[in-house]
Formats: sequence, C-alpha cells, structure tokens
Amino acid sequence: MQLYINKAEGLKEIKERVSEVFRLHEGILPKSEDASIFLKPNLNANMNALTGNTTDLRLLAAVIEELKEREYSKITIGEGTNSGYYRHGISVISRLKVDALADYYGIKVIDLNYSEPRQVEFEDGVKASVAKDIVEADFLINIPKIKTHFEAGMSVCLKNMMGCLIGQENKKKTHKSLARNILHINEYIKPDLHIVDGLIAMEGLGPTRGVPAKTDIIIAGRDPYLIDLVCSRIAKFDYRKVAALRVAEELGRLTKEHHSYVNSLNIKDFEREFAPPKAGILATFIHHPRRQKYFLAIRNTTAFNYLCSTKIGGKILYKTGLRQDVFIDEDMQCRGLKVDWSKCTHCGRCDKYCPVSIKLPEDLEKVDNGCIHCLYCYMVCPENAIIFEGNLGFVAEQLKQYDEIVRRIA
Repeated sequence: MQLYINKAEGLKEIKERVSEVFRLHEGILPKSEDASIFLKPNLNANMNALTGNTTDLRLLAAVIEELKEREYSKITIGEGTNSGYYRHGISVISRLKVDALADYYGIKVIDLNYSEPRQVEFEDGVKASVAKDIVEADFLINIPKIKTHFEAGMSVCLKNMMGCLIGQENKKKTHKSLARNILHINEYIKPDLHIVDGLIAMEGLGPTRGVPAKTDIIIAGRDPYLIDLVCSRIAKFDYRKVAALRVAEELGRLTKEHHSYVNSLNIKDFEREFAPPKAGILATFIHHPRRQKYFLAIRNTTAFNYLCSTKIGGKILYKTGLRQDVFIDEDMQCRGLKVDWSKCTHCGRCDKYCPVSIKLPEDLEKVDNGCIHCLYCYMVCPENAIIFEGNLGFVAEQLKQYDEIVRRIA
C-alpha cells in the first residue's frame, strides 16, 4: 500500500506537491504522449471551490500543467454535474469557470450528462448509464473534494464517481441503495490515480450547505478505500458513518490491512475535527434508511418533479432542508476586476489563489492578462480591495452565506 499526503498552501506549493505526486507515480503513467487523459473533478454545484463545495481550480491547473510538461496532448476535464442544475439547464462547468480554465490551457472539457452511455449494473438488477468518455479513457485521474455529506457521511474518492452517471434519471437510481451502488460504479470504473483536494474542505451539512474548512492538504494514491479511510481519520470522523466504507468493509473490500496501514501513519499534523453533517428534523426523519424508499417513490413521481421545477416548490424544499441547492437562473456577468489601491496592503493573498498565475495584484487591471474571472482573488482579499465590475448574478447568493468566512479563513 502506498499513500501520499502533504500540506500545500498557495499555488506555488500546490504545483510542487502535484509534481511530487506524479514523480511518485511515474511508473503508472501512459507511455504514449497520444494517450487520452481524463480528469474527473467534483463539480457538484455552481458554488466556488473556496466555499468547500467543488474541486479547486488551482489543483486542476497544477495537474494539467504537469501533464502538459510530459507532452500529453489529449487531456479532457469532464463531470456529470448535479442533476438539479442539469434539470434547470444551468451549466455548472461554465459558472465555475472550468471551461475558461480548459480554454486557457487548450484542452477539452465536457459535461458527462450528455455523453454516450455505457451500462453498469446496480443492486437488484437495475442498470444505469455511465459516460462512455470516462470509461474509454486511457488514463483516468479522479480529483475529488473532501466534504462531509448528509446522505453518504463523507464524500471523497468513492462518492465522487457518481459524477460519471449520465443525467438525472441515472443519478436517481443510485439512491435506491446508495452505498452499494457507489461501490458498483467504482468496480466498473477504476481511476488510475486519485488526487484529493483537501485545500479548502467542507464540514457540517455538506455537500452544499456546509461550512468551508481550510485544511491545506493534498492526498494522492491508487486505492480509493485507503484514501477515503485516511480522510475520515484526518477529519476525526467515524469511518462506519461513511456509508460506502461501511458496506465496503462488510463486502471485504476495506480490509484489516487498510486499517493497519492507516493506523501506522503519523497524521497528527493533518488532523482537524470536522463538524458532522447534521440535518434538520424533517430531512433526518425522511432520509432515515427505513423511510427513504417511500420518499424516493414520491420523489420520482411526475407531480413531485413538477413541484421541484417551480420556484415556490424549490423554496419550500430548501427551507425544509429536503433540498440543499438554490437554483438561480441569472448568470454572472463580469466586465472586469480592479484594485482599490488605497485599501490594498500588498499582503500577497490574492497571488496565492490565482489558478492561472497572474501576477497579483499588479497585473490584475492589464488588458489580456489571462484572467478567467474565477473570482478567487476577489473572494479572498482581506481588505475588500479588489472591485468586481458587472452583475454578480448567482454569485451574490453565495456571498451572502460565505463572503465573511472565506475572507477570514483564506
């Protein structure tokens, strides 16, 4: 067994750690520069990575640069984003500026919800469709986020593979036996390498309504059971409350050797106790394993789906805790970012967070500086010295919830 874990704070250190990961796994990399390399991040929602919800663009950028330095030319980023956004016609990939990052590096990006299907067998003979693009890649890198998760306990390597499913109908099928179906996906699609984003994780009521936790960790390896187990240990989270790990242990996939290896690690410098994903009374009652099948039967009806699609229905579901996401139709329109030099203290924080290595704050106002409008610099500036010009759109809702805490922890 082999596991990589190290601290990383700021873009420079992130790139150094990713280089170390690739050197450690040099022997498994494709021999041909024409090999198709697929990067599978966690793009669960349109929430900026600094909220703890999605894979950090800085980590994606570091992986892409490392691959391009090895002259791999066929690199693709892909994710089957949250089915609610898919149903509302919202492009999470665009809102998170993953498409802009791909354009910056001249690589491909696809939404797996629209991919050609390949069949995976779930519990009780149910068949679900996963994306052909990810199944047929020569080399697959899973880049999940560390998050506590209301239904799954925690979401890291194993849970992240749910994003390989095509569209809402196939994602719904997992919930009939969530943990076992997550394992079915992982048996069918086996990433060659996992690189975990523990830079800003999420604790509490994840995957969407939790709180960002700055942990500054990158974890990598080939065994998703081992990585998920060590992540639960780092978060001081009972692994038996992680549904996929509990079932994996019952099935003999999570073994005594895994536990022995993790117990031998000295990870005190990485540990941070995560708040558990505690939901409201109604959501907890309905999602109990004894009752969830009845809720699922109702949720899959035409009437309930119609209710979900209406604004009033969405607000009711959100307020009761039965839905975590807020689907806002209005996109962000950014005309540019400027610096209020009277407020800027040249602390260097913005420079550490720019995924495309713009020299900040000095070059922010330059024309054609390569800015992808990810708003990382805007969100982390402790003095509010970076000024947004345009219409924040859906981002305004995120700032209401996370602006103060992101500036504080960044």
